[in-house]
Amino acid sequence: MASEELPERGSPQSEGPVRGRGRLNLTDPKAIRALAHPVRWALLEALGQAGTLTATQASEMLGESPANCAFHLRTLAKYGFVEEAGGGRGRERPWRQTYDGMNWETRNPDPQLSSAAEALDQVYMDRLMMRARRSLGARRSWPAAFDERTGGASTTRMFVTAEEARELHDQLRETFERVVGTHHRYADRRDPKLRPPDAVPVEFVLLGYPILDAPPLPGSDEDDEEPALGEESG
Repeated sequence: MASEELPERGSPQSEGPVRGRGRLNLTDPKAIRALAHPVRWALLEALGQAGTLTATQASEMLGESPANCAFHLRTLAKYGFVEEAGGGRGRERPWRQTYDGMNWETRNPDPQLSSAAEALDQVYMDRLMMRARRSLGARRSWPAAFDERTGGASTTRMFVTAEEARELHDQLRETFERVVGTHHRYADRRDPKLRPPDAVPVEFVLLGYPILDAPPLPGSDEDDEEPALGEESG
């Protein structure tokens, strides 16, 4: 399962954040494929940073044309990922997200759903890893107040069963949600007006995965296995 936490948005009647918009559990292959587009995902991230955006404002953030941003915003609205925020002037309509976070299942008996989720996984992970590589590989460019204690990476490799891995991930996920989840103590700062002047976006990521390209142990390759019935060893 992939899970993405994204900010709560304000309503047309209120400039403050709206609580409890809920999570989207993505189960429609068409909606998932619609989201599996780099520009559309970038638009959702931009809305998470800015709160509300018109197509013109989004184009300035992303370097895309206003017409292209408007098209993709309408597509996101068609599948319920964004909505009009109200307060626009003329053809300039502000947009906002419709949810607090989303999740989707990749391993599913429905082949269309599984294939669509894999495509979304690729877009999601490409952007996530790109940001991580860019920032962690350029620490000298970090704001002056940020040092090794304010960010970085650590890795631990363990040998566990599937059940043990599930238990470990559940424990880590509970801690992760409590500290930096949707309702953490800095949640109000999703409203740009409530951020301290020196606040910058910092991304925390929880990853857990079996290593698929680990080299085999000495003596464990196929040449050392017993021959199959009817075969002779060389």
